[in-house]
Amino acid sequence: MYHDVYNGKTVLVTGHTGFKGSWLAIWLTMMGAKVVGYALDPISERGNFNACRLHERLYADVRGDVRDADALHAVIRRYQPEIIFHLAAQALVRTAYKLPKYTYETNLMGSLNIMEAVRVHDCVKTVVMITSDKCYRNNEQIWGYKETDRMGGQDPYSSSKGCAELMISSYRDSFFNPAHYGEHGKAIASVRAGNVIGGGDWSADRLIPDCIRSIEEGKEIKIRNPHATRPWEHVLEPLSGYLRVGECLMKDPVRYATCFNFGPNISANKTVLEVVRCLVDYYGRGAIVDASDPHAVHENTLLSLDVTKAYTMLQWEAKWNLQEAVHKTVDWYKAALASSDMYDFCSRQIIDHGDHCAG
Repeated sequence: MYHDVYNGKTVLVTGHTGFKGSWLAIWLTMMGAKVVGYALDPISERGNFNACRLHERLYADVRGDVRDADALHAVIRRYQPEIIFHLAAQALVRTAYKLPKYTYETNLMGSLNIMEAVRVHDCVKTVVMITSDKCYRNNEQIWGYKETDRMGGQDPYSSSKGCAELMISSYRDSFFNPAHYGEHGKAIASVRAGNVIGGGDWSADRLIPDCIRSIEEGKEIKIRNPHATRPWEHVLEPLSGYLRVGECLMKDPVRYATCFNFGPNISANKTVLEVVRCLVDYYGRGAIVDASDPHAVHENTLLSLDVTKAYTMLQWEAKWNLQEAVHKTVDWYKAALASSDMYDFCSRQIIDHGDHCAG
């Protein structure tokens, strides 16, 4: 996978106890990387990190907060990572309304701490900063947002991600300018993904976990925004893009030190209701209820990503359609009910995704 570029490399993954971070840690471990994880405790005992017993399989499993600059520097000094994938974040829109200060401190200042660490530690050469598709100023437009579109966000979460992107761009221009790569030797890229689904996510106020919890507890599935449209994709889709960016940065650090969108084919831009119906049909049970609240906090209704840049520069595109993504996700949750170790299951899904890419 990825021409063996990660084999033997020490890779720091922040947020490795989270949903996307745990899947990325598994994939990197499968490729022979020495994965150093830096994150808070996992939010759920049932989440992918614990379900896969990742603490037994990583090179190092470190608990820490990205807001703690001293702890972050200490980890980098000790383990000397060559590559960083920064995923640690406060990732929930509704939580950001309740905890805006914490959200900005984590998403903006936590990312700033990463950039500062990259600036002062010579060992770090390649950095992939993960933000969000919600970093764009959402105009409820029907066409996809491009990497050159305006940053912004009406709600605190989206705004925090837009701020992080502006900060990353500033640091890249000021301290890691690709035109002066020969002087600093560091390549920085930022990446933005659509709405990600997949096994092992137990976050509150997320569509798939809420659906699975309701089905398992025999409760109705209450949908807050049934007609909201999102670019849905399986977690392995953007992760394959992040890994591709890391590979390209190592091979050509000047050309690929930029930003990229990773979203599905436009056919996967479906409403929340359509996704839930697909999940219920495949799961075999579940009752759907419209729980729309006209007084609820603002959440964008329409969001789509233009992935032309990733397709053209990276030869990347999503491989699984929405139905396949939902089915792979449901398969994980059903398998987890009967398994005490999901590592092999996750590995098989990763290999299946790779085989699909090869095909």
